[in-house]
Amino acid sequence: MGLNMAGDDLTTLARAAAWARAGHKVAIATVIETWGSAPRRQGSHLAVRDDGLFEGSVSGGCVEGDVVTEAEALLASGEGVVRRDYGVADETAWSVGLACGGRISVLIQRLADDGFAPALVDRLAAAAADGAGVTLATDLASGVTREAESGDFVRAYPPPRRLAIIGAVHIAQALVPLAQGLGIAVTVIDPRGLFAADARFAGLDLDRRWPDEALADWRPNAASAIVALTHDPKLDDVALAAALRSPAYYIAALGSRKNHAGRLQRLESLGFTAGDCARIHGPAGLAIGAADPAEIALSIAAQMTAAWRGAITRTA
Repeated sequence: MGLNMAGDDLTTLARAAAWARAGHKVAIATVIETWGSAPRRQGSHLAVRDDGLFEGSVSGGCVEGDVVTEAEALLASGEGVVRRDYGVADETAWSVGLACGGRISVLIQRLADDGFAPALVDRLAAAAADGAGVTLATDLASGVTREAESGDFVRAYPPPRRLAIIGAVHIAQALVPLAQGLGIAVTVIDPRGLFAADARFAGLDLDRRWPDEALADWRPNAASAIVALTHDPKLDDVALAAALRSPAYYIAALGSRKNHAGRLQRLESLGFTAGDCARIHGPAGLAIGAADPAEIALSIAAQMTAAWRGAITRTA
């Protein structure tokens, strides 16, 4: 069974690897099967340190206590793998709170070469930085996980998606929560202090540098989207130039078709070919008749999703 999960589990695995480097024994618990109203999806990870400290979740709190206890016992014994099944017919499940009709199976491995190898965590981190995905397969009998497309349990780790919005404008305020709801990490870039005010984007770190400098540090990869919203060539053009030099999967710019034609001419004068510029979706967003900032943001989010899923590759 192939699974496609979000980036939180990569954070859990990174913490587990850090504990191991600090000299701790570490176990990785993974949801390998679910039935009914299970609180966490297949592939969810929980990392457990030899002193009981843990990170992540396999049940939203229902069975964590029992899993941590089993993981500590596994680390103490040095055994390779333990499988635990929890369900409404299991007295243990009732005692730990899984009484909502759901059932889950959890595999507990050691973070070790004969279990979930630490090198795999490094491989996942490197792939995420490049905007690439990795698929791992686990032999349930031995508890050994390797990079493979098939096995007893298969788990896909897609690259974390990112979005850089150029311009802290009204449309950006609407686009940020839409993108975040899709699981996309968002950065808003705008050197204009009047626009890039913290109060306009509560809880979001704003990058107040010029777009070329900000994007050089942001380092767009194949899981990155860049959307220019300022209508100001001094900001949009340098951002689009940086985007075209990258493997970003989605590049878009706001503006009329006439303005977009002028934009393409300016970019071609910088040495970009017509083929390069065809990567830019302009005007940004799907043609849904959007009439206000919220609808424009929705059209951009939809087009960005279509590009990610391979439904479109360029504008018409």
